[in-house]
Amino acid sequence: MKLSVIVPCYNEVDNVSKLHAELLPVVRKLLVKDRANYSEPFESAEMLFVDDGSHDGTSDRLKECFSGETSSRLSFQFLKHETNAGLGAAIRTGFAHASGDILLTVDSDGTYKFSGIPALLNRLTPNVDIVTASPYHPQGGIVGVPGYRLFFSQGSSLLYRLLVDRNVHTYTCLFRAYRSSVVRQVSFVSNDFLGGTELLVKAMLAGFRTAEFPDVLHKRMYGVSKARIARTVRSHLKFMGWILLQRLRLRFRTQIHEAV
Repeated sequence: MKLSVIVPCYNEVDNVSKLHAELLPVVRKLLVKDRANYSEPFESAEMLFVDDGSHDGTSDRLKECFSGETSSRLSFQFLKHETNAGLGAAIRTGFAHASGDILLTVDSDGTYKFSGIPALLNRLTPNVDIVTASPYHPQGGIVGVPGYRLFFSQGSSLLYRLLVDRNVHTYTCLFRAYRSSVVRQVSFVSNDFLGGTELLVKAMLAGFRTAEFPDVLHKRMYGVSKARIARTVRSHLKFMGWILLQRLRLRFRTQIHEAV
């Protein structure tokens, strides 16, 4: 099996050293047969950095840190949008260039500890298609994140629980593992921070099986969040309206079928 690690970046030059020091060693360990945290090693891995129109030198710094790390079992791709297109667009670019059997998306700011990747992957059992980190799970946690950001994120996840599946507690997380079949069969169109949620919800509605990995969300150490609260809230509300409409259409078709 091959692992693709997709890292969207936008003006994250201050976090590149953290990615090199903390993410790269974890990916290397996933290729080692006698590691304790993951049942089977990957035959190979690739790391895909998607610079979403940064203007702070992120791309140059990524190449400086990672270009010399390539080996026979680990490769790197440095992808770049000429202008900022949004997180969803960056994820799609990473997916389009990934060739792994398992696709892992991670936050470039390390707000979820990279050391948790093996445990997250362990939840991707044969009967699971997607594993998402979940700080809002009863066994998850939050450290140092501003309350106003949690209000919107937790509120959105609560509404998605009511609309989609109560057993999933967090719908707004980027830190996830997907089987390649999910990414190839389920499309999403959102370019902004809704992108990951749209993909997760549409995959669940299509019958793909999701498991949660209770995790801790930390405050970022360097740089600032790129999320725009008002725009993100509008996107989520619009998407929730679409979900509700799909539910109503399904109920109507079911009633017609039963009447016939």
